Amino acid sequence: MPNWNDILDEIREKGSTFDLVRRKYLANLHKVTGRNIICYYSGWLQKPGLMGAMIDDNDKNGLMTTINRLDRSKGLDLVLHTPGGETAAVESIVDYLRACFGSDIRAIVPLMAMSGGTMIACACKCILMGKQSSLGPVDPQFRGLPAHGILEEFNRARKNIQEDPSWIPVWQPIIARYTPTLVGECRKSVDWAKELVRDWLKSSMLKDHPEKVEGIVEGLTDHAWTKSHSRHLSIHTCKKLGLVVEELEKDQTLQDAVLSLHHAYTHTLARTAAVKIIENHLGTAFILALAQKPSER
Repeated sequence: MPNWNDILDEIREKGSTFDLVRRKYLANLHKVTGRNIICYYSGWLQKPGLMGAMIDDNDKNGLMTTINRLDRSKGLDLVLHTPGGETAAVESIVDYLRACFGSDIRAIVPLMAMSGGTMIACACKCILMGKQSSLGPVDPQFRGLPAHGILEEFNRARKNIQEDPSWIPVWQPIIARYTPTLVGECRKSVDWAKELVRDWLKSSMLKDHPEKVEGIVEGLTDHAWTKSHSRHLSIHTCKKLGLVVEELEKDQTLQDAVLSLHHAYTHTLARTAAVKIIENHLGTAFILALAQKPSER
């Protein structure tokens, strides 16, 4: 398997033709699986804090571009590397993918699919992960703060004050910062995320084991357990929760193909203006770049 440095050397030898090298490994993964491949890659690690790295409604254009002309009877392997994003966009993307491929969708996570990325993975029939791969908690963020955390804090304040009114001066300046409807909106956000993950698991990954669904939903959305929105859930943890996970290490050829492709994407995102790339094994790509509009190639 070509490693990270090998891929970089190859890019340099070809005159920094990132697209050519990346698409070579995309075609190779397709050859290994025999299935449609779409990579959904964000450069949030290479370009932290930039607009456009999160999942949003514009990504539907990328998926429409890359799904066009694919043989949908071959199913879809969706290679995910994303920090997550808007719940509404995630729901719309899953609805579209399922309209195109039904339940024949696998998620491949070479490194990280966090938050909304985890939700997308839960909508697939299985998740392919390696020892280095991570999913993340499904705890919606509201104005940059965990909605579940806000609800916990508010409920703790109410309980303290009910039991002992002397807590009022302690909690008053904190609760005073809450905007009108904040608590209600947070509750709706949490309930919405739970509802989506629950329905997607029941209709695909765990359609034959519905008894496992609620435990997974509660595990992924319980901020008290996950502690942090950025917590990394390993393949061992994901299996323990009850998700249907396949180990990349059990198929060396597949693992090599996935990780070589991942290295090619990280080089592109680190050394070009690209912020997000949605691309299929035929070489059709939708690329969002710094100070540019998305381009079709």
